[in-house]
Amino acid sequence: MIDPEKRKNNKEEIPWEHYQKLYEKLDPEEVSLRCGVDYDEAAGGFLIRLMGKSYRVSHPDFVVTTEDAGFAALRDTYPAKILVARYLIEGRCTPFGGSYVTYRDVPWGELYFRNFQGRCLARLAFGFGSRLEEFSKALESIGGKRVKTGDAGYEFEFINHVNLQFILWSGDDEFPPSSQILFSDNVTSAFTAEDMAVIGDVSIGTLKAMCDAGKKG
Repeated sequence: MIDPEKRKNNKEEIPWEHYQKLYEKLDPEEVSLRCGVDYDEAAGGFLIRLMGKSYRVSHPDFVVTTEDAGFAALRDTYPAKILVARYLIEGRCTPFGGSYVTYRDVPWGELYFRNFQGRCLARLAFGFGSRLEEFSKALESIGGKRVKTGDAGYEFEFINHVNLQFILWSGDDEFPPSSQILFSDNVTSAFTAEDMAVIGDVSIGTLKAMCDAGKKG
């Protein structure tokens, strides 16, 4: 039988090695212009904002550093590393037009929606539908702004220039908790539908880590 931990490592580490090789070949100045991220030539790294934390990602070796203590998704997890590497390799920053779209609105979103529903929407709803105060405090701590929809809803920057809205309904005796995740209308220039599911994973995982850290504190 294959060790589950080894299977997990192969699922994450092999793709990471692939994207790391592509990343090494990038022209930093071209990436900076295309993706709208600053490149510090003296320090040899891109300046990336992810879920309220500032990171420096070196080039060509993709070493991630941050001054923030505690859990840091881009430094500590392969999914976030792969997502950001893919953005720097293939993505493009376009201006935010001021509106938000659902997952189903984007190309291939309808095809992958069932996966996104279980992987992200259900996880957000059942993970935080009964923890609205913790949810609100965590998002406000990274600069999230309250929106009028839902029992608790926030708009926040996920990565440089790409925003999300997390909206929760707590449910009652008749209805279970539910959620909606909306993406700023420039998301499709930066990410594919498959990437957007990873965005949901990474952002929800980061939010959970923040709430758990708050409990320990």
